[in-house]
Amino acid sequence: MKQLFLGFLIALFISGCGYKPSSYYAKRALGDKIYADVSISRKDPRNSVLIKDAVNEAVVSRFSAKLVSKEEADSILHVKIGSISFSPIVYDIYGYVIAYKTTVVLAIEYEDANKKVEKLNVSGEYDFSIESNSVISDSNRFEAIRSAAADSLDEFVSKIAIKGLRNGNNHQ
Repeated sequence: MKQLFLGFLIALFISGCGYKPSSYYAKRALGDKIYADVSISRKDPRNSVLIKDAVNEAVVSRFSAKLVSKEEADSILHVKIGSISFSPIVYDIYGYVIAYKTTVVLAIEYEDANKKVEKLNVSGEYDFSIESNSVISDSNRFEAIRSAAADSLDEFVSKIAIKGLRNGNNHQ
């Protein structure tokens, strides 16, 4: 009986404290309909496509929003690749690189329904290992870029959520 009462008390506390995940506030700040525009780099079109896929996935999964045309959108995201880098982080006993860190920096400009434009720079990282004395394969490279881009978009969600909370977009 005590366990049931304690479980009920904990459930009541958690539900009564008003906790809302950061994606809730981010969605309130950006709206339900989002248009995402990713600039395709002429120097690196393959990575641009990976970033575009990651942005579209983030809009749907992290914001729980719909991708729509520019005319129907509550918010417009303009995403540009700032930089993509691979840095060695672990070496074997012979001095060969066996692990890399991928860093993706994105410049995101977003426009809300009130036509207010904000610019944010976000970065994400992803660590991965390779075989000793080998080069980074395309599949490793693409997976690393995709994961680092997703990490940078998580940072964007957090920053938008904080702005939404500070601006009072948390009612309802």
